[in-house]
Amino acid sequence: MAILVDKQTKLLCQGFTGKQATFYSERAIALGTQVVGGVTPGKGGSTHLGLPVFNTVTEAIEITGANATLILVPPTFAAKAILEAIDADVPLIVCITERIPILDMVRVRSALAHSNSRLLGPNCPGVVTPEQCKVGIMPLEIFRPGRVGIVSRSSTLTYEVVIQTSKNGLGQSTCVGIGADPVGGMSFVDILELFEHDEQTEGIVLVGEIGGTAEEQVAEFLTNNEYKKPIVSYIAGHSAPHNRRMGHAGAIHKHGMGTASVKKEMLESAGVVIANSPINIGKEVFSVLNSHTRI
Repeated sequence: MAILVDKQTKLLCQGFTGKQATFYSERAIALGTQVVGGVTPGKGGSTHLGLPVFNTVTEAIEITGANATLILVPPTFAAKAILEAIDADVPLIVCITERIPILDMVRVRSALAHSNSRLLGPNCPGVVTPEQCKVGIMPLEIFRPGRVGIVSRSSTLTYEVVIQTSKNGLGQSTCVGIGADPVGGMSFVDILELFEHDEQTEGIVLVGEIGGTAEEQVAEFLTNNEYKKPIVSYIAGHSAPHNRRMGHAGAIHKHGMGTASVKKEMLESAGVVIANSPINIGKEVFSVLNSHTRI
């Protein structure tokens, strides 16, 4: 099993004929992902990578039966692309685009609340279920099928965790990048709930960072619910200066809120095993899984 994507996923790409979309669509196809076509307004009726191009998402869904879409369009048009996918009732929307205006994403969040769609991102690397489906920009070579679910706000550290769990013989069930923008789609808690009911996932690695309250929400969720699967976490940003944005729009802390130390303490109090260095994540999750009764 897996979460969000698997061999049955039929993927569209919005912005399909662009340079970046072409590159990552080719990589997805190489993994075996069922890419069924793409959307580029004004180019409907043509083909690209041997697949049909459509003018609208609705038309593409009707003809291909796609149940997921990858959005690789410039930030000015990204929110409009997400809203088009929501209007077409696409079950899973993955938006890679970064620097989308916050007000645009507020409108997207409002639309999501009244829809049947799930959104990963924006400003995220996507989602991968090894040897089944890739939606996004993650490198294929580091993934191995296995029993660890990964959810992360940091793209680079996501890859580090994947490499470490692969080298330790654990592999991954599904790896999910949720993005680090202050206004986005699915949260840590949303993904943890999916992993909890996935039979393949025996343990979870959660990679957080400074800014916002996403990790604090995880601690509250775990405190108020009986979560049976072990979680190992690393929080990035312990050395970050106060009141200064660090890379991501959401990576800022001030007045004692959103700091790495607060997040670490709250997660640890909720029963999460904390890795104090990114180089120890693989060893920590290996140790935790070997000492934990399998679900």
